[in-house]
Amino acid sequence: MTKSWTKPLLPCILVALAVTGDRAKAQLYPSSPVKVISDSAPGSAPDVILRIVADRLSQAWGQQVVVVNQPGAGGSLAARTAAGSTPDGTTLFMAVSSAFVTMKGAAPNIPIEVPGDFAPISLIGEQPMFITIAPQTGIKTLPALIEAAKQKPGEISYAVSGRGRQSHLTGEMLQRRTGIKLLMIPYSGGPAQAMSDLMGARVQMLIEGGTALIGAMQSGKLQALAVGSETRLAEFPELPAAAETVPNFRSAGWLAMLAPSGTPEHIVRKVSEDLKTILSNPEVRSKLAAVGSYARPMSPQDTTNFIQTEQRTWGPLLEDLARGQ
Repeated sequence: MTKSWTKPLLPCILVALAVTGDRAKAQLYPSSPVKVISDSAPGSAPDVILRIVADRLSQAWGQQVVVVNQPGAGGSLAARTAAGSTPDGTTLFMAVSSAFVTMKGAAPNIPIEVPGDFAPISLIGEQPMFITIAPQTGIKTLPALIEAAKQKPGEISYAVSGRGRQSHLTGEMLQRRTGIKLLMIPYSGGPAQAMSDLMGARVQMLIEGGTALIGAMQSGKLQALAVGSETRLAEFPELPAAAETVPNFRSAGWLAMLAPSGTPEHIVRKVSEDLKTILSNPEVRSKLAAVGSYARPMSPQDTTNFIQTEQRTWGPLLEDLARGQ
């Protein structure tokens, strides 16, 4: 009688022990400081966001979370360093969307595949692209811009913070979805230089994340036409989402936390769960919103799916741009 009960119970006992073991390991992590490699420069919007999150992780874990900035080479320097780190949870990697999209097309040999080179942990947040225009143009809505651009193809110029970056891709996608022709003006000096030229009427439009534009929009120096989020933002209820005019239009920069490939699953899962708790905190969400970013925690699998969807969305456009189309 005892023997007949032992066989069916044994697999259940082994599974229970394995689950208990994973939980115990997760509770012990981290037992030492953790560094997060970033491909963003100190003081940039992604760096500010990462430091907000890193501070909260330090508090939650009782271990110091150190931000290591390694900008340069389009993000490839940080990607190579992070991918080659020991996969034991002591090194994590936070990259911006361009590292997954632009760099993948421009430098296909750089480690950035997920899954493959990295184990996705969670999305941190999104920075929707704002489509804005100089008030002196008299254009106040996205439909009015589209109509004006159709009447004057190639005459309305828009400034972006670098060729191939999200602001540039947003403008290209807008043109393809609406059949208009705009003149793209890239600025290597970032949105501040572009803003100066827009104020001086040397360029008509500026497409950028909210971090650099919110003050100018609120003061009336810029006329916001639409935002690239899926729906209207709570902070700007009167500003239409671009999708209200151009169906399914969505454009946002985003930040994702990853670990080197081979990092134990229980560590990936714990970091993801802890990030979800942190990013659900109203104070943290408010701090992120103040710099134009909106918290969007995800499970590891959802993060993988999201990144791969973004690559499929923007990849063909990048390939066309590379061919000069």
